[in-house]
Amino acid sequence: MLSGEDKETESTSTLEWPQPCRQLKLPEIQLATRNFDESLVIGRGGFGKVYKGTIVSGGRCLVVAIKRLDSTSNQGAVEFWVEVKMLSKLRHCHLVSLIGYCNDGREMILVYEYMPLGTLEDHLHKLEKRLPWNRRLKICIGAARGLDYLHTGTGIEQGVIHRDVKSSNILLHKSWAAKISDFGLSKVGPTNQPSTYVNTMVKGTFGYLDPDYFYTGRLTRKSDVYAFGVVLFEVLCGKRAVDKSIDEEQWGLARWAQDSIKEGRLKRIVDPSIRGRISAKCLKEFAQLADRCLHSHPKQRPTMAEVVVGLQSILALQEKINSASHPRSITIFGRKMPMFLSPSNGENYDRSLNPSESHFDPDGSKSRKLHKYDFLTISIATENFREANKIWEDQNESMYQGMLQNGQRIAIKKLYGTIHEHIYNELSVKLEHENLVRLLGYCIEQTAGFLVYDFALYKSLDHFIFDPLKRNLLDWNKRHEVILGVANALLYLHKHAPVRIVHANVRPENILFNENMNHKLSYVESEIYLAINGTDCINVDKICGTMGYMAPEYMIEGYVSTKTDVFGFGLLVLETISGQRNYKHYPLTDENFVQYTWKSWLKGRNSYIIDPTIVVDSRLISRFIQIGLLCVQADETDRPTMDEVVGMLVSSSPQDLALPKNPVSSWMIEEVSDDTNVASDDYDPGQVEEFESELIIERWR
Repeated sequence: MLSGEDKETESTSTLEWPQPCRQLKLPEIQLATRNFDESLVIGRGGFGKVYKGTIVSGGRCLVVAIKRLDSTSNQGAVEFWVEVKMLSKLRHCHLVSLIGYCNDGREMILVYEYMPLGTLEDHLHKLEKRLPWNRRLKICIGAARGLDYLHTGTGIEQGVIHRDVKSSNILLHKSWAAKISDFGLSKVGPTNQPSTYVNTMVKGTFGYLDPDYFYTGRLTRKSDVYAFGVVLFEVLCGKRAVDKSIDEEQWGLARWAQDSIKEGRLKRIVDPSIRGRISAKCLKEFAQLADRCLHSHPKQRPTMAEVVVGLQSILALQEKINSASHPRSITIFGRKMPMFLSPSNGENYDRSLNPSESHFDPDGSKSRKLHKYDFLTISIATENFREANKIWEDQNESMYQGMLQNGQRIAIKKLYGTIHEHIYNELSVKLEHENLVRLLGYCIEQTAGFLVYDFALYKSLDHFIFDPLKRNLLDWNKRHEVILGVANALLYLHKHAPVRIVHANVRPENILFNENMNHKLSYVESEIYLAINGTDCINVDKICGTMGYMAPEYMIEGYVSTKTDVFGFGLLVLETISGQRNYKHYPLTDENFVQYTWKSWLKGRNSYIIDPTIVVDSRLISRFIQIGLLCVQADETDRPTMDEVVGMLVSSSPQDLALPKNPVSSWMIEEVSDDTNVASDDYDPGQVEEFESELIIERWR
């Protein structure tokens, strides 16, 4: 049974490209790759080059990976058609989706969904930032589920043996979901006879090859289990399947790891970057599971279903131990919360605490009492959630305007999924600031939750600045007022609120206006509490922000700090000034929004950036553009604090601000074109493009 997170992963994957695999024409491929432009090469393998491109179908654009068979490749038509036939029948959230293929003369091309985070191999052996232990476990669980589906759940009468399971064939979605790829060597075998084998020429990758298969030529599903066991030790040890650093006489990771366990050296073989972060019991169980996968007798190896269960048990145990070992914080409905939010008498936190009752501020004093509304009341207030009262909606929530029976105008946010988590986060701390929307109360009705705000909601900021017909309703004075108001609200959350809070979702949709065009920041959504002991950065298990507005360290690593909000604020400033979405792409220069803004500002071309409906001296706005660019720098240590930002915004002093470095980050490119990129501090287009290509190629090797 899938957990909530797994269901989300599965549905996300399915929604990306719901159409079945289809045959594409060569001109479509040439258009998608700019006629196989070398600058779009993101990898090279035994099959040939892999290009990054954009396929258009049914009015939708999808960034894809396009694998083109090299005429000199040892692989050919057989592997090509195996891949097409396999993946056109298979659909699973932990398998890479084949979107289409092209067979035109000598051209054999495969088109897959694009995986922006590269491969598991990249993160274990190539990139400087190493994966934390819990994330490694989750990736292993996802990959194991994909293999289990191949072996027993394909629904095509016969199971599939992958035959080339390895870390470079485990790709990572932007949500970190693991996806099995490369089915060119796969074979079909009966699902109802686990011991049945397929006689075949031995193919695969040295270091992952099942010895029994190697010596006998008999391929079974347990051959995939063996290879996955090698991957498990790769994940644990941080060493390659064939690694010269292991031993002068023995380069194979599998044998070395097994021998080390027998000799009592288990703790010594753990990857130094995660050593000491794995509980002794979890380490032992993980090593035992991997060792069982490598058993010399295939029948003694577990099935992939058993591997999934084992890994889930290990993850649950590790998370339980992690929770117990952090006394300064507790987890409420999956979200870390500071211990000092519980009553000051030191009693254990009680999840059954009714939020409508008086609760405590960090200093022990009572907060105002929040009202618990019944569902009928809010239904009447919104005229049964009439479409005309809906302000906006996305897949997680929707916002309505309404009026209580006493005539009070309110805004109601309807939440979907993980309702109690959202509700309690909203109610646990009393926040009072003139630029923050005030929360009146809540309602929980079956699977939906509702938050009631004291605000006569009219529209949100995005409704004005991105609409060509309405953007002239916000002149520069009003936009300046919005920028300063949001900055002050964030400064309050970071520095002056009862508990230090990271908003984690600063975006135009969360800047709300009433009919008098007064604005406030809607603070209650995905905020994260920072510990009272001064912790400036925490790691979260679940990313809750909005794609396009998340700082790179938050989206990629799960690390949150007040600088996360600074990044989102910087994007908000630039969007408010330009009237353009941050994911806008400029095809003539092949740049994204932030790249284009930075270069234009650097060259003194502010008129290229500023919304033409704004009538103001461009030299005045130049300072605000510069502040926005300072906030969106890739390295969070380069960004100012909100305290410094407010100081810069209100200062009339002519002193120079710091020169923002090229703010392009790996995330910013990925949002526009799902690419991975880092740019130098001094802009040089040729130099940057060359560096991008090198990095992208390295990720796909």
